Amino acid sequence: MERMLPSEEAARRLGVKVSTLYAYVSRGLLASHPEPGARRSLFDLADIERLAVRQRGGRQVESRLATITTGVTQLRQDDGPFYRGRRATELAAEMTFEEVAALLWEGDGGDEGDWEAPDLGVCPLGQASDRMRWALVMCAAGDPLRADARPASVARAARRVIAAVTATVGSAPGVASGTIAQRLAGRLGGASQGSSLSAAAVDAALILLADHELSTSTVAVRIAASTRADIYDALLAGLATMAGPLHGGASQQAYELLVTVERDGAARALNDVLRVQHHLPGFGHVIYRERDPRFHALWELAAPLLSEERRDLFLQVMELAKVHNVPAPNCDLALAALSWGTDMPPDAGRTIFTIARIAGWTAHYQEELLERPLRFRARAVYSV
Repeated sequence: MERMLPSEEAARRLGVKVSTLYAYVSRGLLASHPEPGARRSLFDLADIERLAVRQRGGRQVESRLATITTGVTQLRQDDGPFYRGRRATELAAEMTFEEVAALLWEGDGGDEGDWEAPDLGVCPLGQASDRMRWALVMCAAGDPLRADARPASVARAARRVIAAVTATVGSAPGVASGTIAQRLAGRLGGASQGSSLSAAAVDAALILLADHELSTSTVAVRIAASTRADIYDALLAGLATMAGPLHGGASQQAYELLVTVERDGAARALNDVLRVQHHLPGFGHVIYRERDPRFHALWELAAPLLSEERRDLFLQVMELAKVHNVPAPNCDLALAALSWGTDMPPDAGRTIFTIARIAGWTAHYQEELLERPLRFRARAVYSV
């Protein structure tokens, strides 16, 4: 079956602008195909790959793991992620996290299924990241048919894991029912514990962070799926990769920056961080060079939750960064503002990010099961 790419994705694979892509069409190097029922062009993946090889002088890239074609998420530089063809920033304003998870899992966006947490007993661990891994392992141990890879069974397991992890994190008693966002906002506590505004902001954060195409943790999940690991073990691979400070810990670094700003003032705090780290946590993104649309969508919901003093401090940081041409803020900064501004724990952003991403990982796991197994194999170059 032919696999077709929209123009933005085809251009990205070739490393050119969309205008250059259409120049290739006019020169006869590529053929464009109209999308049925839509006013845009599609390109055959095989044609794009052949042209990419020609651009490399006929050399195949042996170190590439695999060509991963996905229908889960598309990243657009100006508009952010699209889940199953729908803009994530719009979904964050219209749907709940549960509905978006169902959409990612190839449902119609309806809130189907049981989101109740199983009784796992008392967790003996203290750190949130350890508690999440413990909850996942306990869910797996309690599932007698954990190897059932049918889509409905995988989705049921994912709902169970998300609910269990949510019930395990945080120190506040919270609530045992309601949406995942309501339970999580209650568990993480803070000045706005249990408020509808706080739950709405957490819900938006969960949706905006649910997936981001082929991030490192998502690739880890897909690699596990390619070996036909069950959903629990595949999610554990994602959690292990998420634990790295350069991935899941980005919002916590931004949180610590805001704490320092509150203590020392914006100018001194930013200067000290730049002296040590040479960049500002929460600013800049490899995909969104001009603006991260997820930042603006989340900040609009987070801003009313901050005290006037903290909101002013945050805006000082934004203005100082802008004056000195620091790259635009990203979603990690907005997530840090939400957790810092409502007195959530420093690792609350990491917790929200991780729970959100379980939804995306599950979608990629389901998709990878449709591919040939064991397709990820890097080529090593032996060196003495």
